[in-house]
Amino acid sequence: MPLRRARARQLATINGIARCVVGGAALALPRLPLAPWVGEAGGQEAVRLLARALGGRDVALGIGVLLALRHDAPVRGWVEAGGLADAGDVLVTLAALKELPRGGRWVVLAAASAGVLAAVLTSPGVDAVDALPESASAASASDGRR
Repeated sequence: MPLRRARARQLATINGIARCVVGGAALALPRLPLAPWVGEAGGQEAVRLLARALGGRDVALGIGVLLALRHDAPVRGWVEAGGLADAGDVLVTLAALKELPRGGRWVVLAAASAGVLAAVLTSPGVDAVDALPESASAASASDGRR
């Protein structure tokens, strides 16, 4: 069952903030989010460059969600784009699972999978117009009969 609009928007806000924090960390301190994902390879300049690029992606997606919420603009596309990005992270992690650090691979899979799940739960209701309470709809129906 889809989340009601208020709850979906609350979850979208939390997800947007989390994306900005994780993305900002990847931009400023790329070894921090890289350590569980790629281990010692995180010390290579080219790998840190890719971590910063992914960090920029997450900051952009997070800010997109937060600005859309703030301006009461459509949010669903931003949420779905974040979920797709996280699904990509899940797929590439699974594809390289045996080469990744043992403990870290599960942390990355859990975090990325949580992002996908949040998008699936949030996207249908984030822009929805919740139904009027029965008393309000009954009143508007009786007004229409006059």
